[in-house]
This record gives sequence, C-alpha cells and structure tokens, in this order.
Amino acid sequence: MIPEPMPAFLNPFAQVLVSLFLISSLLFMAEPAWTVDTVYHTLSGLVTDSQSGEPLPGANVYPVTNPSTGTLTDTDGSFELSLPEGKHALMFSYLGYREVTLEVILLSDTALTIRLEQGVTMKEVVVSSSLEEAMDSDSQMGRLTLTARQISELPVLMGEVDLLKALQLLPGVMSSAEGNSGFSVRGGGADQNLVLLDEAVVYNTGHLLGFFSVFHGDAIDRATLYKGGMPARFGGRLSSVVDIRTRDGNSRNLSMTGGIGLLASRLTLEGPVFDDRTTFLVSGRRTYAFDLAQPFLKGTAVEGTNYFFHDVNAKVSHRISRRNRLRASFFSGRDVLDFVSEARGFSARIPYGNTTGSLRWDSQLSDHLFLKVSGVYTNYSFSVDGRQADFSARLRSGVRNLSVKTDIAHQSGGVHEWRAGAELTAHTLTPDIAEAVSGDQVFTNDLVPKYAREASIYIEDEINPSRRWQILAGLRATWFAHVGPYPSPDGRSEVPQGSVLKSFAGLDPRLSMRHQLSSTTSIKASAALVWQYLHLVSNSTNTLPFDVWVPSSRLVDPQRGMQYAIGAFYTSSNGNWEASAELYYRDLFNQLDYRENYVNDPTVEVEQSFV
Repeated sequence: MIPEPMPAFLNPFAQVLVSLFLISSLLFMAEPAWTVDTVYHTLSGLVTDSQSGEPLPGANVYPVTNPSTGTLTDTDGSFELSLPEGKHALMFSYLGYREVTLEVILLSDTALTIRLEQGVTMKEVVVSSSLEEAMDSDSQMGRLTLTARQISELPVLMGEVDLLKALQLLPGVMSSAEGNSGFSVRGGGADQNLVLLDEAVVYNTGHLLGFFSVFHGDAIDRATLYKGGMPARFGGRLSSVVDIRTRDGNSRNLSMTGGIGLLASRLTLEGPVFDDRTTFLVSGRRTYAFDLAQPFLKGTAVEGTNYFFHDVNAKVSHRISRRNRLRASFFSGRDVLDFVSEARGFSARIPYGNTTGSLRWDSQLSDHLFLKVSGVYTNYSFSVDGRQADFSARLRSGVRNLSVKTDIAHQSGGVHEWRAGAELTAHTLTPDIAEAVSGDQVFTNDLVPKYAREASIYIEDEINPSRRWQILAGLRATWFAHVGPYPSPDGRSEVPQGSVLKSFAGLDPRLSMRHQLSSTTSIKASAALVWQYLHLVSNSTNTLPFDVWVPSSRLVDPQRGMQYAIGAFYTSSNGNWEASAELYYRDLFNQLDYRENYVNDPTVEVEQSFV
C-alpha cells in the first residue's frame, strides 16, 4: 500500500474550487442586487401532526406567489422564513397530509404553529426525492429522504418493511448481494457507509446474516441518505451517510399498534406521560419461525437447535420549556443462534448485535441561535461459544464507542446561515480474540483490544447571495490516534494507557452550489474530500457478523476519497413530474485488500493481512 502524496492529490480539488469561484463570481455580477429599502421580518414556527402532536420534519413551507423562496422544516418540525413586510399567502404541505394555505400579515417578527391533518392514504408509493430537495430550496446534492409514511407503505417481505432494501431502490444505490440488506453507494464498499440511528453509529445493519435490516419500521420517523457532497457535519466514511431518526411518540393520546407476520411479530406503545410535555415510545419486534419449528426437530440430529432475533427501540422526549427539549433514545438488536448436535456431543451459541443509546439537549438560545449537545454510546459485539466433551472454545470481537458532540446553528433567513460543531470519540476495537480449553490446557491467540481517540471540528456556511444562487461551503478538521495500552512495536514492552502510538490529521473541504435557471430548472455542483480512519476486515461484499473493524495504525493508513458531481434538475410547472441527471467522478486512495493466504495464521495481527 503506497499512499498518494497529498499535494498532488489536492490539485484537482483546488482547480475545481477556483473554477467554481470564477464562474459564480461572473454570474453574481449578472444577478440583480437585493433591494436594500425593503423591510424584511422573520416568520418562524412549528409544523405538527394534528392528532399526535409530533413534529413533521421536512414539511414544505413556501409563499404561494414565489415557491422558490420556501424552505423545509428541520428535524424538530421548526422553520424560519425571511419575508418582506406585508401580506403573504403561505402554503404548508407534507406527504400524506392535507395542504393548508394561510394568509399572514407580517408587520414584525412572528411565530406560529401549524397542525396538518392526515389525508387519504395513497395506493402506490414512488420512491423519489421531494421537489424542494431536488430543485429549488437546497444546494445539497445527492440527498434523498424517506418519511415514516413512505416507509410504512413500501412493499413488505414476509410481513416486514425493510428500510435498507427501500434505499436500494434509489439511484446510485446497489445491493451488495441478491436479497441482502447490505448496500454500496456509487461503487463504494460496505464499510464506507456511515449509518446513524439517533446520532449513534450502527456497525452491523443486518439480521439473519444480512437478509433483513435491524431497523424496525414502526419506530422510524424518517431516513435521509447523503450519497454525494455530504455536509461537513458528517465525516468518517467515504461513500455515504444514512441518517435515521426515530419518532418522539404521540403527545396527545396513548396508543398501541402491532402486527403478526410470517417471520416476526411487532408491538408499539406510545403516548404522553402525565401531560403533553413528556412523550414516550417503545417498539419491539421478535422472530418466532424457529420456535414454531421445534416440534419438527424432535428426534432429529439437530434437536434443540434454534435461532431468533429481536429489536427494541425506546425513546423519551421532554419539553423543559418553550426553548429547551431533552431527548433520550435507546436501541438494542440481537441475533442468537443455538446449534446442537446430540450425535457428536457438540453445541454452539452465537449471539451478536448492536446496542446504542443517546441523550440530546436542544436549546434555542435566541430567536436565531440554536444549540444541540449530545452524548452517544455504541456497542457492537459478536461471539461464538462452542463445547464438545471436555473441549471448549470462545471467539469474540466487537466495537465500542463513547462520543460527546455539540452543534450550534445560526438561522436568520439572511445571506449567511451558518452552523459549527465539534465531536470527541473514544473507540475500543476488539479483534478476533480466541480462547480454548482442553482439559487442563489453555490456548489463546494473544490478540488484545485496540484503543483509539478521534476528534473533529467543523463549520458550514449556507450563503444566499441572490434569489437564484445558493452555496454551501464547509470545512471539517479531523484528528485520529491509535493509543495504548498496547504492545510496543518491538514486542518487548507495553505502550502505557493513553500514549499515542500513531496519529493522523486531515482537512475535509466541502462545497455545494445551486443555480436556479428558471422557476422549473436548476443546476447543482459539488466537491468533497473525506477521510476514513476505521476499516472493515471482510472477505465478502456484505457486513457479516464475524467481520472485524480495525483502526488506522502504524501498519494501516487512513482511506481518502474525493468526489465531484454535477447535475441538472427539472420539475414541471404543475409539480406532477420531475426529471434529473447527475454525473459524478470519484478518486479513492489507500484502499485496502488482503494478502494471499492471510487466513492461514490466526495469530497474526489483522492489519498485517492488508496490502
């Protein structure tokens, strides 16, 4: 593995930046300046479900006479618009809900709450990006969102809605294997997708060796896929980001829903606690197919063999005040295989799965300043415990993360909409640690956990120099270190806890821009550099449970990727149909592969298997 020199690598990106800057500068001069005498006021508010009171993220808010100046509600259902003083007719819409038109006389900064009623259920679902995402209101390229209603109405397999299989229907996303929930985006590997559940990283997304995804559709509020030019607030993976958020729960009524499928049963309970300031949601799913098969296994060579998986999502949301909210989220998904061979006196138990938890405080510091602080925990573990006569063996691996992150955003409806943040993560990566006992003899492969620290800071600025132009510029700075305790390179001592064995640092510049040619046509372009410090040791294209994650170290350099994209987007004037085309080009550096016959020596460090 021979790393590409950084200066040569950055030259294409520098050329793209200069070209885009020159082009945009020339076009800006042709744009009419905003009228400085016009008085603008801020219209802010919240869009919610009229029955449950849950916020509706991604709802459309726009003036009827000028839809291109509209916006989308954020993750909490909030929105802000900067409009001229006077009378305006505003349209509020959300997929599956009845549209609402409201007349507002704007004489000062105004706040309001809009409650949308659910409309008639659609008979078919078209998986696509929304009009505003593809066309007018956003410079972000390659961003596609599936809402809870879209997910719930997708075709099911054996009674189960599968989010990741739904994402495979989107352009640029491919299944890593037929019938598998693993996926690749624009030619990337399975480990180059960052999958987040309420801000927590999910390292293995599959049940039943990847046949089903671990995400329970009844608990999901929405899923957003970034497949190109991802914002600077995301990092650590080269190909894509899948940002999944769970529902807060019904704030008006206690409700229970469930279902029985061919593969599993599910149950969801949600509602307010004492009053509508606190809501909860608990949703669970469990398989029973092998439980029902137990009578048919009696008297066979595999009597007692069983398999099941389960998922549990739980969330509590508490509104401390009008400007402060606290959210706690928990997820646990686990597969368990019990294999028994009475004839050979052999038994094995293979449990594996994810556990995540997050605690987030949202605060509105002022009319235009918003703060988010989160603590996030992730644990993925895999183990095999086998026994035959007086011989027993155990193999275990996994990843554990503990993160603290903060994000501050300024939204004023002006020329600049910026946000900045920082994140600190402690990684514990356990390789295939093997132990075996035969009588009085104990065997081990002497592998030990690896520890790493990762820190990042970022800043983004959404620039709106004119009604037709929008630019999203961002910069992310990262630092990663492989730290002790760990055996020293010479093998004669141990590096003390917290001491750095090897460190890396990088800068991730991001740039996206959109130019609206007309009320129906726009063009977009983006360029992004990304570093990846964690790597998946796998000899397949799927994320299987026995795959191992390893950090960048003295033996393994970080992966780097550069992606350029340009696209054209058209939407008919009545909004009934749309067309788009995107071209992208990717440069990948420090990609990893195996040496030949690397599996012959299990005591060798997994990093030494790379070339």
